[in-house]
Amino acid sequence: MSVLKQVKEDYSKFAEVYNKFPAQPAGILGSQLMKIAIGDASGLVVLDLGGGTGVHARDALDAGARRVDLVDITPKMLQVAEDIEQAQGHSGRIRVFEGDVASTLGHLPLEPAYDIVMANWVFDHAESPEMLERMWQNVEKYLKPGGRFVGIRAADLGPDLQTEKYGVTYYNFKSIRGGLAYTFMLHGDCPRAFEATSMKASYSGSTEMHEKHGLTDVRVVPLESAKTIQQQAKFWKTFLDKPPFVVVTAVKKD
Repeated sequence: MSVLKQVKEDYSKFAEVYNKFPAQPAGILGSQLMKIAIGDASGLVVLDLGGGTGVHARDALDAGARRVDLVDITPKMLQVAEDIEQAQGHSGRIRVFEGDVASTLGHLPLEPAYDIVMANWVFDHAESPEMLERMWQNVEKYLKPGGRFVGIRAADLGPDLQTEKYGVTYYNFKSIRGGLAYTFMLHGDCPRAFEATSMKASYSGSTEMHEKHGLTDVRVVPLESAKTIQQQAKFWKTFLDKPPFVVVTAVKKD
C-alpha cells in the first residue's frame, strides 16, 4: 500500500482521535504558533490545504477571516470539520472539499486566488520530490500576489527525537528517495499511530521550494513567542533543543 493510501485509511479510521491532538502539549503549542503566524486576518479569505478536521481553519476564523475553504483527502476528517462548524455556529464560514492537494484541484469550486494559503503538515505526506513539487504548485497557484503563506512542517527529524511527554512520538525512521519515512504516535486516551513521509527539502529548513514558487520573506515563527513556552520554559527544554516541527510564514511576490 502506498503511503498516501495508508494515510487516507489511517485518518479515516481515527479522525476523532486526531481531532483531540490540539489538547496535547504539542497541539497547544502548534495552535499558539499558528495564531501568531496568521496574525490579523480580518475580512480575508483563506485556503487550507490538507486542513483535516479544521483545527487551523478555526484558528483563522478566530483571527477574523471571513471564510476558509478547506481541502482534504479524507471524507471522515471533513465530516468532523463540518460537525464542529455547525456546533460552533460557523455555518457557511468553513467550506469543505474532498481533494488530493498533491494533484490538480481545478475540479473544485475554489476561488481563483486567496489572501492566505495554509499547508499544515501537508508536506509531511509527500512520498517523493515530485509529489512535494505538486503540493507547492497548488500553494503558488492559489495564493494571490502579496498574499501570505502559513504552514506547519516537520523540522529536526531523527531516531534520537524524544517527544512523548509533548503528546507525540516519532519512530521507525527509514530512508527513502529524497527524505525519510516514519511513524508518529499521537498519545492521549486512545493512542494511535500514523504513517508519514518528509522530504529533506522541507525538514532541512531549506527555503528553496518557497523561492521556486514565488515566495519571499520566509520566516520561522520563534518558538519562544508562544505563551506555553514562556510559562513553562523548563518543561519545553527538550523540545527547544531539537524541535520536531516549526511554523513558517512567507509572502508571495507582487
